[in-house]
Amino acid sequence: MEEKDINLEEQELTTDDMAEGNPTDEVAEEKSDNKEEQDESVDPLKAAEAQIADLKDKYLRQVAEFDNYRKRTLKERAELILNGGEKTITALLPILDDMERAIANGENTDDPQVLREGMQLIYQKLMKALEAQGVSKIETEDADFDTNLHEAIALVPGMGDDKKGKVIDCMATGYKLNDKVIRYAKVAVGQ
Repeated sequence: MEEKDINLEEQELTTDDMAEGNPTDEVAEEKSDNKEEQDESVDPLKAAEAQIADLKDKYLRQVAEFDNYRKRTLKERAELILNGGEKTITALLPILDDMERAIANGENTDDPQVLREGMQLIYQKLMKALEAQGVSKIETEDADFDTNLHEAIALVPGMGDDKKGKVIDCMATGYKLNDKVIRYAKVAVGQ
């Protein structure tokens, strides 16, 4: 019974101390506040370190991904350079076959007209194959001289005012590939 009385007295003291604002409770509160402050100071530090580690990981992954992309594009570019003409060459192979047949049959005939017709057919087939690849002729007949399309290799004086600055003769045909000049037309220009 004495133990129960002591426990009751302790309970009364603690409730009385709470009501009076016991200094031991204030110390306990300060200690808990200090612990919370320490926990808060540690948590942001740990959070920052975790964030730094996460960002570093993301950075390393991005660098590796970019390096792989760079290597892949270099490899693809090298393949395009090596095999880029494959489509054009494949289109020209049947024309090469026709030329070989024409040469073989040219030995068997004495008629020059037959040879001319065969050459004309092969030329037309070649032009169609080149046009399919985007190659087009630069027209020079009765054209004004244009430095973007023509290369003047001769000036022809005394042609009259109507021929001044005009293309008089074409020595070598010029060609464009998809509207880009790949060979300028070599022309004589009226002066």
